Amino acid sequence: MAVSMSRKLLRSFYGSLSALGRHDSPSITCQSFRTSLDLYGHLCGDSVFSSGSCGLFKGGSSILANRWLSTSILTPESSEGAFPSDLLSKKPMETAERAIGLYQDLVIPVTNFHNEDKGFMILAGDVFDVPIRKDIIHRVVRWQLAKRQQGTHSTKTISEVSGTGRKPWRQKGTGRARHGTLRGPQFRGGAAMHGPKPRSHAFKLNKKVRRLGLRIALTARAAEGKLLVFDDLEVPTHKTKNLVNYVKQMENMKKLLLVDGGPINEKLKLATQNLHYVNVLPSIGLNVYSLLLHDTLVMSRDAVNKIVERMHTPINR
Repeated sequence: MAVSMSRKLLRSFYGSLSALGRHDSPSITCQSFRTSLDLYGHLCGDSVFSSGSCGLFKGGSSILANRWLSTSILTPESSEGAFPSDLLSKKPMETAERAIGLYQDLVIPVTNFHNEDKGFMILAGDVFDVPIRKDIIHRVVRWQLAKRQQGTHSTKTISEVSGTGRKPWRQKGTGRARHGTLRGPQFRGGAAMHGPKPRSHAFKLNKKVRRLGLRIALTARAAEGKLLVFDDLEVPTHKTKNLVNYVKQMENMKKLLLVDGGPINEKLKLATQNLHYVNVLPSIGLNVYSLLLHDTLVMSRDAVNKIVERMHTPINR
């Protein structure tokens, strides 16, 4: 009996709420709403629904009551006119930018030189979404440039300089400074003291730091939207003009780096050898310095898989 009565009271309560939008008189609206709330609160013992609740509607305003109970979305272009359009924001909603360095897997579309849809590919978060650290990039670049330096500089010592070994003049009696050879560093054409000799400029850098540098460089390109994944790097012909047409379709591209998984295709090599702004590398040769020199990176599926496998391979000690 109590359950059926409660249901009837709820129906009358919602009926009075729906009547708020139809009645024009605020006193009638507030009176009917207060009567229903008092009756329901007296029977159910709920202190929330009391006669003071009518103050929520600012004297029974039907506009605020409809807004409180409505589930529809009002816009400035809405034809209902129930809410003042000058109070609605006309600014478009902007989505927050993706945070970098959270080790989250990335989903990137796969295409080809013909701009055809080839599906999607998931990029490992621990390779393509790591925190950016400029100090690591600086250390790796210095290590690369020092390691590739030839170090063939050489100067001649006093024993290597061509010239006589005779004493130029006697030790005493001439009033001049004493000398024993004309091949010394103080003479023109003589030796160079403490000059450079052929040596290696390479220094040791831990493998973990080198790997981290490559991950940071890949993360930077992915965050900038300059990382493209192709299904493959096959080109139908070795003509350079065809590749130039493909490259022109890319927006804001100055220098392009193509990375393939295995050996470079001969047609692709011939098509790019006359383009100073396009370079090709196998995945085993991908490095931090090359990534920084090129603003756009294009990798094949096979190259991405091999780079991820290379980053996940345990370091032998």
